[in-house]
This record gives sequence, C-alpha cells and structure tokens, in this order.
Amino acid sequence: MTRRLYIPAMGLLLAVTGLALAGCEDAGKKPVQARVPALAPTAGATARQVQQAAPAELAALPLTSPSRRALVSLLPAVVGGKDYLIAQVQAKFASGEQNFKAGHLEAARRDFDDAVDWMLESGYDPNGDPKLSELFRHVVDSVYTYELQAFRAGDGFSEAPAVPAPIDEVAEMTFPVDPRLKERAEEAAKSISHDLPLTVNDEVLSFLNFFQTPRGRAIVEVGLSRAGRYREMIARVLREEGVPQDLIYLAQAESAFQPLALSRAGARGIWQFVAYRGHEYGLAHTWWIDERQDPEKATRAAAQHLRDLYGIFGDWYLAMAAYNCGPGNVQKGIERTGYADFWELYKRNALPRETKNYVPIILALTLIAKDAAHYNIVVEPEKPVPTDVVKPGRAIDLRLVAETIDVDVETLRALNPALLRLATPDDPSFELHLPQGTAGRFSAEIADIPPDKWVSWRRHRVEAGETLTSIGKKYRVTAAAIADANNLERNEALEAGEKLIIPATQPQMETKRRLVSYRVRRGDTLGGIADRFSVNSEDLRKWNRLKSNHVSRGMVLRVYTIGGAPEASPARARSSSAKKKPQASAAGAASGAAAASHN
Repeated sequence: MTRRLYIPAMGLLLAVTGLALAGCEDAGKKPVQARVPALAPTAGATARQVQQAAPAELAALPLTSPSRRALVSLLPAVVGGKDYLIAQVQAKFASGEQNFKAGHLEAARRDFDDAVDWMLESGYDPNGDPKLSELFRHVVDSVYTYELQAFRAGDGFSEAPAVPAPIDEVAEMTFPVDPRLKERAEEAAKSISHDLPLTVNDEVLSFLNFFQTPRGRAIVEVGLSRAGRYREMIARVLREEGVPQDLIYLAQAESAFQPLALSRAGARGIWQFVAYRGHEYGLAHTWWIDERQDPEKATRAAAQHLRDLYGIFGDWYLAMAAYNCGPGNVQKGIERTGYADFWELYKRNALPRETKNYVPIILALTLIAKDAAHYNIVVEPEKPVPTDVVKPGRAIDLRLVAETIDVDVETLRALNPALLRLATPDDPSFELHLPQGTAGRFSAEIADIPPDKWVSWRRHRVEAGETLTSIGKKYRVTAAAIADANNLERNEALEAGEKLIIPATQPQMETKRRLVSYRVRRGDTLGGIADRFSVNSEDLRKWNRLKSNHVSRGMVLRVYTIGGAPEASPARARSSSAKKKPQASAAGAASGAAAASHN
C-alpha cells in the first residue's frame, strides 16, 4: 500500500513564490516608486509639515542581510517508526468512530479499513511489541463490534427479510359474485372428498371469483406450488394431533406456506402466530430464533391450538374464526346474538370484518386446491427438501458452517427459517438443518476449530494468486496468525482450492439500546409493534406512558431497540442519533392486517 505524505511547507513555498511572481509581473506593467519624507518628523513637527516634506528616492536595497541567520523549519518534527504508525492508526480509527456515530457507514468502513491496513502493511509484527499488540487488538475488536451493529441495522445480522402475509391483502376486500361460477362450484364441491364442511354461498363465491383474477390466481399458484414442500409434514402432524387434514388450507390462506410471512399485526410464519400465542404453545422467540417460523414446530402448535378452540366452540368454522381474532371476540359475538353459528354471526356483523372474510377465504381456497384443474389452475408442486440434522451444542456462525460444507449461506437460511441472525443460539438442544448428505463432513471438519471460536473464526478457500497477507487483510488478521493456525510457514506458497482456517478475533457483543421512533399505521397493534422490534409490549407502554394497549393511526411511539431497529420501515422509524441517522432497516412489513390475528 502506498501512503502519501502531505508537506504543508511545499504549499507555503508555492504560495510565496506565486505572490512574488505576481508582484514582478505587476511591477513591469506599472512602475511604482517608493517615497519617504525628506525630513524625519520631529517632536514639534505637525502632520501637515510631514505631508508637505519633499520626497526622496530610496537607495538600492542590499541583496543579503548583514545579520544573516540560518533558516529555521516551520514544520513539526517528523514522527518516525512505531510512534508514527500508532498515530496514523489512532487517527483513522477515531475518524471511523466519528463517521459511524454520525451514521456515515460507508465512510466509517473506509476509515476502519485504512486503520487495519496501516497495521497489517506496516512491516511491523503487531504481536512483537506490547504497545502495537494492544492497539491492534483494540482496533480489530472495536471494528468487529461496530460491524456487528451495522449488520444488525441492515446486513447479515439483521433479521431475515420478511414477506407480506397474503391474508393481509385479501381479508379486507369484497368482490362481486359471478352467477356462472355458482353452479360449477356447487357441482365441484359434491365430487371432492373433504373432512371439513364445505359451504358454497355468495360469501365464498365472491372470493372464489377473486382467485380467478390475475392477482388472485398468482396468490393461489404460489401457495399450491409451495405446499408441495410441506404437505407431507403437515399431513403427518395434523394426523398425530387428531385434527382434520383440510386445516392445511388455513395455512395456504394465511401465508401461502411462506415461513417468513409477516402480517401487519405482527403475526409470523406459515401459521401466522403472534408472539404471546406462540409462546403459549411452546414456540420460543429470542433475539436469535423465532420458532413461529419453524414450519414443523409451528404446524404442531397450530394443530394443538385449533384442537383446543374446537373443544371450546364445538364447531370448526367458529374455531377458525377464533384462530383469527381470538376466542374472546367470538365468545362475545355469541353472547351478544345468542347464536353459536358462524354464518349467523356473519349476518349480524358480530365479528370483525377481517374475521368475517377469513372463513370464506379458507373455504374458497379449499375448493380450488382440491380441484385446481376445474378452475383452470395448473401448478407444479415443489418437492420436499430432505435434510440432515445436527446439534452443534453451542453457538456457531452460519458463514463458518457454509464454508465448512461448501454451500451458500442462503441455502442454510432457507433450511433454517427460524434463525433470525447469521448464527445459531448457544443452546445445546438446538437442531441445525443441513443439506442432505453433509452432516458427516460437517462434524469431521468442524472438529479442526475450537468450539469456543465457532462464532468468530472462519474458513477460506484459496483462490489463484492469493497470499497469506492478502487473505489476512480480508479478514483483518495477520498472516502470521493464519500460518500458525494452519501449521504453515510464514512465506509458504498457497495452492488454489486449498481451505484455510482463519483465526478471527472474538468481538464483544453490543448490548446497548438505541432510541427509534415509529409512526403507527392502520391495523397496527401494540403487541405487533413490540414484536417487530423484539421488545416487550409492557416496556413499550411504559416508554410511551400509555394507559392501555390501544394505539391509534399516526401516533409516534418511542422504541428502545437492542443494537439497532431490526424491523422498522425506513420511512417510519428513525434513530435519535446525530442527524437522525442511520435509519432502522426495512423488514418487509405487509400491507393490510387480518384483525388482531390469533389473539
């Protein structure tokens, strides 16, 4: 790396020279004579006498001064060696910190890179001098920690981006009924097998008509295609829990079988659980994982919840309605009207609008899914993805896992949708899904790295032309450290395709909270907002001095997030740091909400 030293004296010399040249040029164009008074003013001379004194020309000035002195440099003494290196690293690091705190992440990254580059390319061994070693470790640890914060705000350590829950888009709509569709639907319903009652009325037909439109057809096709990936598992779990197989179409309506589906009310996963209801049925939700996004665990929880609701109401339509808006709302509707029948509650407007539409949507999708060709829908179902399951026993970075078994990180995230970050939790019982046939390789190769380094060390496959120095620069570690970790000579040539262990530095995890503001939009709930930011709803009430859980559209809430704002829309959530940057990262929140789903 070439470093440029800027010498202020050169600029001064050029400035002086420029002035002198400019002066000579002007003098040539317009001669000027210097004049002085003929008589020096005496104590009694008046100002007028001085002004009227006869001018006299100056004698030629001497070229050299009689009292000539040696030139004295105005530059500070140049600091050399290790002291100069330390000063440069500290200056770059301080600039990086300043830029980071101001929200200028790219500028901060460049400063931090420069600080580390100075250390790695200086020619000094950072571990050979206590002062350099301490500085190097401080810089690398701090930079790694800042990067973690930046990742949480918008890169690898932020939650995996959510996708809109389809139920949000459909549940608030109304559609006309196509009279030509009614007879066809009634005939089709008679010829298909089902273990839930299939009612064909105008309410169901209106949504059946929507699912024939281009937009509605797209929703159906995506769901039917993805259903192939989970159908066998869902059928098994529903059978084990003793509930109807046709409840699978509830998941189609809710999420189109997208594990990362997120509703505006904060419901997540294939079965769209809100946080407290998921917790009630054993779905863990921490900063690292959200088991509402685990397809099998969420399916079992949903089957148990629906079974419990059927036990309360004795009717599957009422159970599905209660699954959407909560058993309390359904019970109130029954008490208010005296009818324990979904369609009677529908007619009497005893249920939220979204819940009124919820059951007809599920019935319409059931009719289509059971006889797609009859509705001119043809899809190729995705195949189940077989996996190997391992228990790492402690936290491990997904990037290290991917580098160990030579797959991309996105493959691992798709196989483990419950993981919110790029690392597994430090939980001995956690099961990590790997591509089929890779478990043995993973277990054999991960043994080369100490378990306490699984969240910081990495692997690197050497590319043509790479050296230990260039690889060390990429991972911010010395070439000597890589050589030692891999039992290599310091100057040993590397072969393309060779895989190295990279002994990166263990960062200190950032746990400070940061204040962001969030503007409430229609359909938001306090619990849903708390869930988006991974905070407690009771804390959210205290921070905003709310007397109840009610929030109104347009209200601006204060939210204290950990490390960053994992799920705020950038247009609506801003940090209170300098210049209101950086903004909280987008989370793909869906538009529309299906009541207070699963309350």
